[in-house]
Amino acid sequence: MTTARTATPSTARAINDRLALDLLLERGPLTASTLRDLTGLSRPTVADLLERLQRAGLVAVVGESGEQRRGPNARLYALVADRAHLAGIDIRATGVSLVVADLTGRTLARAEVPAAGDGSLVDRTMAALRAAAREAGAERLHTVAIGAPGLFDPATGEHNNSGDLPRWHTDLLAALRSDPATAVIVDNEVNLAGIAEHRLGAAQDRDTFVLCWLSHGVGAAVVLDGRLRRGASGGTGEIGYLPLHGSGLPDADSGCSGGGFHTTVSSAAICDLAAAHGLPVPPCGSAPRGEAVVRNAVAAGAAEFLDELAQRIAIGVAAVCAVLDPGCVVLGGEIGRAGGADLADRVAHRLARLVPLRTEVRAGTAGGGAVLAGAVLTAGDAVRRDVFGGS
Repeated sequence: MTTARTATPSTARAINDRLALDLLLERGPLTASTLRDLTGLSRPTVADLLERLQRAGLVAVVGESGEQRRGPNARLYALVADRAHLAGIDIRATGVSLVVADLTGRTLARAEVPAAGDGSLVDRTMAALRAAAREAGAERLHTVAIGAPGLFDPATGEHNNSGDLPRWHTDLLAALRSDPATAVIVDNEVNLAGIAEHRLGAAQDRDTFVLCWLSHGVGAAVVLDGRLRRGASGGTGEIGYLPLHGSGLPDADSGCSGGGFHTTVSSAAICDLAAAHGLPVPPCGSAPRGEAVVRNAVAAGAAEFLDELAQRIAIGVAAVCAVLDPGCVVLGGEIGRAGGADLADRVAHRLARLVPLRTEVRAGTAGGGAVLAGAVLTAGDAVRRDVFGGS
């Protein structure tokens, strides 16, 4: 038999402080009376916690409310946003995008570093990150969250690039991890996009869903019962390897480019399909060419092309649904965003014929910037756990 324990005064203070900090983060500046109403805490308790948080440099008075009654009760309290700074980084084959933000996640500076093929990208990225931090007024970055292709072991953080990523990916990760004053979090880029779709995008009302990421390649983020799932080796969501009838067999040693789901819905495969349907295909560029193909096809009402593409996507998604039964699939990435509701509806129609599990298909709304958004969210969570305390 166990006996319930009463929280100690210090534990109670920590819980109340975190509750107030989370409310200030979510709602912005608040008066003491509003905090009392939202928390249900007494007037003396709220007064004590505000004084405590001000002494700790976490909260400051930023003005007064528009209430008729002035004085202490009208003071507006807000988080000290520059108490800590963070960065989100999206590493692609075509280059690097980065954002520096404050404690609240508000973007203060950003930079794009294209790959030039001259071996300088690592140095240029580190210089761009330092410049963005200076622009944001940050003496140091508390935490950097990075999204990159490949597998990242959930236990060790070790990167497995599957043998098909440029060497500079590994070198850049090593450089970013070299500063002992900055915590570094690294995850697969589609996992971070899944976090963004869950908290900011199309799946905000879902605790269980799968993000099918359609870009240069294909991947998935799996969220079950509100938690992102990574698997034993970080490989959950590597749906590009799904062996599908007629697509050939993928080669685990050399990546999935030789066969599997990837070869049917990657940007290159979509361009080949468009050409077969007599649709124009743009020249190579940094963005997935399939994005422009799908956007133009939707605008032109190219039904036969979109139907065949939807069938291809549905076949791979059906395999995922038959195993996980997520109830909701979000089509994300640049190509998913380009297809919008038109492509999502076509996929849903075909998916319903393939599996008897009711599955809603939605177009992603976080778009191509979802990886960066997810990185900033992830870094922000880590910073606030450290600075605010608690879980």
